[in-house]
Amino acid sequence: MSRIGKQPISVPDGVDVTINDGVVVAKGKLGELSVQVPNILKVELADKVLTVSVQQDTPETSARWGLCRALLFNIVQGVSEGFEKKLEIHGVGYRAEMKGQDLVLYLGYSHPITMKVPENLKVTLEKQNGILVFGADRQQVGQFAANIRKQRKPEPYKGKGIRYEGEYVRRKIGKRAVAGG
Repeated sequence: MSRIGKQPISVPDGVDVTINDGVVVAKGKLGELSVQVPNILKVELADKVLTVSVQQDTPETSARWGLCRALLFNIVQGVSEGFEKKLEIHGVGYRAEMKGQDLVLYLGYSHPITMKVPENLKVTLEKQNGILVFGADRQQVGQFAANIRKQRKPEPYKGKGIRYEGEYVRRKIGKRAVAGG
């Protein structure tokens, strides 16, 4: 039995949920998202509450049950509140700027890195060392933030690079600190 799958999902005001042939569609102020539900599961909507139940008991049912419930929760929360990821840029001369719909990163390479922002995401800059990625689709927000971080991961000696807000970078000791022997 899935502990996550059993939990009901309350649908907030301003969000319309429709269930049609195994496809759950949520519409809200931030857009429209949908999830395909497998045949072994059944989704019901009653009194602004979504519940996911099992139709067929197979070995993979428990895993799919929890996954489906989590995906449904993410689309309901996404169209009502949205998701955000914050990134921090650390390093002398490292910075970011927006040029139209493109994010331009200056990360110590010989050339700037230009990244096209997907049309359903919003990227804003906080000062010159903070990047905020906002959107309704949780997977897309996380993937774009990971792509930004991948351009210059934080290195362990000086801590320079792009990291998530609150991410701890384990620092290493350089050669000088090691006793000669």
